[in-house]
Amino acid sequence: SLSGGEKPSLEFVKEQRVLFEANSAVRYLLNEVTITSTTDADLIAYLQRNSIIEREEAVLRPLVAAGKTEKALAVAEAIVAGEHNKAVIGNFEKPHATDVIIFATLYHTIKNTSVDESKYPKLVVWFKRLCQVHCVARGISAAKARTSGLADANPSPLATLDPATQKVKASAILNLDPTRKKLPIKSERNILITSALPYVNNIPHLGNIIGSVLSADVYARFCRARGYNTLYICGTDEYGTATETKALEEGVSCQELCDKYNAIHSQVYEWFGISFDHFGRTTTRQQTEIAQDIFLNLHKNGLLAEDTMVQLYCKQCSRFLADRYVEGTCPHCKYDDARGDQCDKCGHLLNAIELINPRCKLDGNQPITKESKHMFLDLTTLQPKIEQFTEESASKGKWSLNGITITQSWLKEGLKPRCITRDLKWGTPVPLEEMKDKVFYVWFDAPIGYLSISANYTEEWEKWWKNPEDVRLYQFMGKDNVPFHTVIFPGSLIGTGENWTLLHHVSTTEYLNYEGGKFSKSRNIGVFGSNVMESGIPVEVWRYYLIASRPETNDSVFTWKEFIAKNNGELLNNVGNFVNRVIKFIGAKYDSVIPQFDLEEETEKTLVKDVNALLQQYIEALEAVKIRAALNAAMAISQRGNQYLQDSKIDNTLFTNNRKRCDTVVGVTTNLIYLISALFYPYMPSTTDSILRQLNAPLRTIPDAWSLDIDPGHRIGQAEYLFTKIDEKLEAVFKGKYGGNSAQAIPATDAATAVTSSATSTVGKKSSKKPSAPAAPVWSGPKPDELVALEKKVEEQGMVVRKLKAEGADKAKLQEELNSLLAIKKEVADLMERLTAEKN
Repeated sequence: SLSGGEKPSLEFVKEQRVLFEANSAVRYLLNEVTITSTTDADLIAYLQRNSIIEREEAVLRPLVAAGKTEKALAVAEAIVAGEHNKAVIGNFEKPHATDVIIFATLYHTIKNTSVDESKYPKLVVWFKRLCQVHCVARGISAAKARTSGLADANPSPLATLDPATQKVKASAILNLDPTRKKLPIKSERNILITSALPYVNNIPHLGNIIGSVLSADVYARFCRARGYNTLYICGTDEYGTATETKALEEGVSCQELCDKYNAIHSQVYEWFGISFDHFGRTTTRQQTEIAQDIFLNLHKNGLLAEDTMVQLYCKQCSRFLADRYVEGTCPHCKYDDARGDQCDKCGHLLNAIELINPRCKLDGNQPITKESKHMFLDLTTLQPKIEQFTEESASKGKWSLNGITITQSWLKEGLKPRCITRDLKWGTPVPLEEMKDKVFYVWFDAPIGYLSISANYTEEWEKWWKNPEDVRLYQFMGKDNVPFHTVIFPGSLIGTGENWTLLHHVSTTEYLNYEGGKFSKSRNIGVFGSNVMESGIPVEVWRYYLIASRPETNDSVFTWKEFIAKNNGELLNNVGNFVNRVIKFIGAKYDSVIPQFDLEEETEKTLVKDVNALLQQYIEALEAVKIRAALNAAMAISQRGNQYLQDSKIDNTLFTNNRKRCDTVVGVTTNLIYLISALFYPYMPSTTDSILRQLNAPLRTIPDAWSLDIDPGHRIGQAEYLFTKIDEKLEAVFKGKYGGNSAQAIPATDAATAVTSSATSTVGKKSSKKPSAPAAPVWSGPKPDELVALEKKVEEQGMVVRKLKAEGADKAKLQEELNSLLAIKKEVADLMERLTAEKN
């Protein structure tokens, strides 16, 4: 069956296994033959198929996602037209997996583009003929039917529930209406949440994701599950020099660049399950109107002053250099890679002119100084009001410690007038005739994006942003963004004299580093949003690891070793084991129906007491936005459930000899799992979806105290595996893939030819000397652990082989690893023969 969630997957109900990677699912559904012999023909075809699919994953798909249509079509033309690919692509009677995979990747691009047939003749003919194949045409129709309307509202992942067989108390059910336009409600708790607007000129990495959007999503989901009226706003920050420069690099307009990266960000966050009420952008009419209005009010109130500013000017570039495009030595700590706006080492905010030995980041030349007139925000005059605001807000809102420390440090130095205009073209225009060629500085303009994005969500945005009596504002960000949100942005709003909703709580993080170093897209170091989406690892594992490792008080480090250990040791052994054990037992012994039970025994009373104590810790932690501590409490509740199962000795003997006791354990643990589904909803919503499907129960509120809300007579659903083991050996594979430019793929133009040539000249010749391996029998029913473990080895060794091919590794080394893969496959075949014989 096909199961939903953030990402489609293929579920094997009988075997209780799931394929999460789309290409793997296609290959399985089309019954693609793997290597069962070592003949030249089989091996070469196998390598050709893998080469095309890897090229689709590593080259074609990223080009399509990035909107580089011509490059994508050129790559596809080379694949389809390649003489060496004829055996594995272009079968119109029975399409190969390679046909389906390439077709699916290109379908919307070709349908929505006027393709030049003279440039891509083979591709156009191939595409048209595939569209006419009956099974492909049916697939297109089915896909359109399943995806129609998704732009407006995502389908419920709980659509397979059976309300007729549910016996769940109505008071426990959480009713969320994503179509309702949210406005503050008098006498209710109104929570306004923002996460720092990600800059539009890059792909977010894991540190960006946990630092703002994922942390904010956890809190937003918690608030909704508690019944608070919650609005979560975010969007891409699109103005400034960084956009201009990136657009020049890519040879596109600034607007085209913003459109491209806004779509990429949206796709990454959608995959991560980030539940924005609205994800917008700053390049809008509302942004211009609101930012200019705030500026003019500050000007009217005498809080803006014109002054001449000495700036750095690059003669080579013929432009004034924005702060972030100047590097040099920090005047405070002497760090030699400080940016023109801030030193990453000591945290001091800077003006570029203050740098020692400045250099242009664009060409490396030393800039000259030149005068230019600009507008300055009088923070000196505003400081008393800003200090009063920060003292009250930090106390009432219980700011994070690093938020308080960074803000106090900045205020202690004394606020000085700060320039809020720049000599740029791409930005919000300054509404003064004498400065009509200038735009707002991004750190004056960008936070106003929260207001304008809200205005794009609802015309009544001021009910959220000019309503401090009824609304509490929670803002999430990395530590480098703190002073802009606790000093400059609230100072700008205070200076207008209007009754703004100001910051109530600021939640900040330190830095997340990667394997001891920094994330670097240019050097291919670290895991970025696009990598995560293509990793084949389910989204809940990523969410769990990032939140469990959230750098709340100190920098933390992403390591693959810890990532794998947390999946296997915490998710699989704790949560997965508890849920799966109970659901399977009820299905096998109770025909999936909850029996009559009570809580008269002292064991259950103690359990309720322990769970409620941990539940209180969970709620108190999240109310204080201590996200990691609350996750630990939720995991402790799951562990307490495991302990209760162990102490109760739930098994066939208990069911046979003490049915009443067994009934109680079953009824209590079912309700505890229901509670856990609610507690994990903020952290791993797709895990919650799976648990609810298994329970056949609707989404649950997060209660003040644990109550038993699934009643006797309720029929549960079928068991699913929540998590699967990740082999520890994959640590080296992942580290190699995301550890730097040494792990680069074969150039797209040579990939298929290189692999085919290698297979023909070396691999095929050596393998032909070996005896053919027998075809493996088909296994039916649940697979034994020994077989599952061996199949996992096949998968891992296959990844090693693919990685070596992608790197263009030495042919002898590739042959050695291929031989290992074939040897493991033979072990699988031998084991299946033995197990089949024993079974019969």
